[in-house]
Amino acid sequence: MAKTSPKVPANARKAKIQAAQQAQATGPNKIVIATVVAVVAIIAVVASVVIANQNSKNATASTGNAIPAAAGSMGAGFVANKGVTLLAGAPTVEVYEDFQCPVCGQFEGLIGTTVNGLADAGKIKLVYHFKTIIDANYNVDFSLKAANGALCAADAGKFEAYHHVVFANQPAKEGGGWTDTQLTAFAQDAGITGTPLDTWKACLAAGTYDNYVRSTETASAKKGVNGTPTVFINNVNQPLANIASPDALTKAIAAATK
Repeated sequence: MAKTSPKVPANARKAKIQAAQQAQATGPNKIVIATVVAVVAIIAVVASVVIANQNSKNATASTGNAIPAAAGSMGAGFVANKGVTLLAGAPTVEVYEDFQCPVCGQFEGLIGTTVNGLADAGKIKLVYHFKTIIDANYNVDFSLKAANGALCAADAGKFEAYHHVVFANQPAKEGGGWTDTQLTAFAQDAGITGTPLDTWKACLAAGTYDNYVRSTETASAKKGVNGTPTVFINNVNQPLANIASPDALTKAIAAATK
């Protein structure tokens, strides 16, 4: 005959149940703890990545305060032929331009070669002031990027070539701008290759000269130059009709030469 289990009093069973419940409620749950630890670890990793990315952005932004060697200070014009020995009495020709400005493109096509030739020969001091009027009109940053790219090209000794290529490839409509890929192609067309091209790309991506370009816009606006192209010869604003051909420009330069 099988033995029957001794009966446990009801009070004793109740006490055991309560003790088990209390232990479960207050004791550490290993699964929960492991989950919490994993979540905290993930948060820490994400936080470190965010911080690293932010630091990277800040480092990139800080490079935007560079000043071109051919300018010397914020707001000052960029001397395209700095280092060329100027002839006695050579006048200063200042060109205010916006890379997206259609008339600036036409102006470059008409007399750009003549201007560069005079500058290279030391017959003029050629100074550019970069405007971003069209960016402001269309809430874009294409003129800013193109100007920064031109200054990055200057670091590679290719300012004139890049300057010419960008104007020769203006967007069909104002405000249309260019992609970074297009600007890079312009740099290559200007003769920037190999390691200098890698340096140029980094310069473009960082916006190395962005704040300088902004400063030239601000300085020229304070001077009252709010349209492009605008040309000064020895601080005298020139009617474009009087300098819109190689012969006319050459005569104006000769007249201003002391």
